Amino acid sequence: MKVIIENFNLHVTGNLSDDMSDEEFFHFCSQNRDLKIERDSNRQIYIMAPTGFETGNFNADIITDLTNWNRINKNGKVFDSSTGFTLPDRAVFSPDTAWISNEKISTLTKEQRKIFAPICPDFIIELKSKSDAIPELQNKMLKWIENGCKLAWLLIPEKEEAHIYRNNGSIEIVKGFNKKLSGENLLPDFELDLSTLK
Repeated sequence: MKVIIENFNLHVTGNLSDDMSDEEFFHFCSQNRDLKIERDSNRQIYIMAPTGFETGNFNADIITDLTNWNRINKNGKVFDSSTGFTLPDRAVFSPDTAWISNEKISTLTKEQRKIFAPICPDFIIELKSKSDAIPELQNKMLKWIENGCKLAWLLIPEKEEAHIYRNNGSIEIVKGFNKKLSGENLLPDFELDLSTLK
């Protein structure tokens, strides 16, 4: 098993093993709540430090906008960056923001809702932080779509770019944070004003 740690000054609690079960991985993540921990479909583990000041503020603005929209529409639930999802390919990812329809959520058992639920969000947002590599994030966005996500946004503040991934395979790049992104048919009337990320 290969573990990638993005900040070498991290203190990690618990033991890592090559044959860690889903339950053991959940327990390991629970022991290290201050870290963002993900695992790809090859069971490679990624450990990331908490986000910086600016990225944390951007994340808060984004999730506030999506939550406010959702409270009016009430057709799904919003999840923050500390939520892990077990995808069909067995990867466990935690997007910065996620939304899942009530219809899809209704398929989960009570037990599944208490762990990294085996479900792929309908909509996710990933916000690039200073330590993130763009090619790795782009690959991750493709994994989201391959696993059933219908709409995914990759936001890159330093380049003022938004990459829009759709489940029909199309990828659109919006340049300039003087624009608004639309939730399209999936999230009717939801808009994200990119100028808040400047």
